Amino acid sequence: MKVHSILGVLVVLLMLTVSMSVFAQVQEKNLVGWWLFDDKTEETGNWGEIILRGAEIKDGQLVCTRDNWANSIEYDGPDITDITLASWVTLNDLGHTHGSALTLDRTDIDQFVAIVYAERQAKQWMPGSSHFRRTNDFPNVVNEDKEGEMVLLTITYELDGGQYEITGYRNDKSMGSFKKGDKRTWTKENAEAIWGARHSGGVDGRVSNSITADIEESRIYNVALSHDDVKAMYQGDLPVEPRGKLATRWAKMKRK
Repeated sequence: MKVHSILGVLVVLLMLTVSMSVFAQVQEKNLVGWWLFDDKTEETGNWGEIILRGAEIKDGQLVCTRDNWANSIEYDGPDITDITLASWVTLNDLGHTHGSALTLDRTDIDQFVAIVYAERQAKQWMPGSSHFRRTNDFPNVVNEDKEGEMVLLTITYELDGGQYEITGYRNDKSMGSFKKGDKRTWTKENAEAIWGARHSGGVDGRVSNSITADIEESRIYNVALSHDDVKAMYQGDLPVEPRGKLATRWAKMKRK
């Protein structure tokens, strides 16, 4: 191999290393909630155990059905204003709508953001929110036509001039963006994570039916990930180490 070819390969490898290093820094610093559903425990230590409201943890997945959901309270992490919600989810009934693959709610007031299935448009994921204050339909949304297919759904919320820019992703493809909603914050005094139902009333009461779905993994970041970050996340590169696990690529191996 010629010298310039070797140098070219080294440059590419260096660029990839730098790119993943940047993503690793975002992951390590801003990952404030991470659930692998091997048990009720959250991996960063910021949240209390998952409370099963009829949902089950089975074979490394959170199994939600029409009337059965789950939530987690007792948050003890940093404030959350810019947000990324991400869940690997398999819909098992396309007709069970209005529920969520992951919600960040507040326990004290009606304020939530969520990855909601088919509340406004049939077979489409959308950014759910209280009174649709942070909700529109994504311009390049994909219809879900197949039951039993696992996809990664990611929604990011980034403040821009006092207003959120909200972007959706299905796997590693963007569904587009829009701007809507003013600054909101979730803190250790009021944050709640929810799966299955769209949001809760009084912590132990759901305000919607649940989706019927298996949820493989969920994450909350207190930063809006970029498209490149989402692509890296979809590829399964995890720089942080799960509690009690050996490999940094655990989640990718777990999904195979």
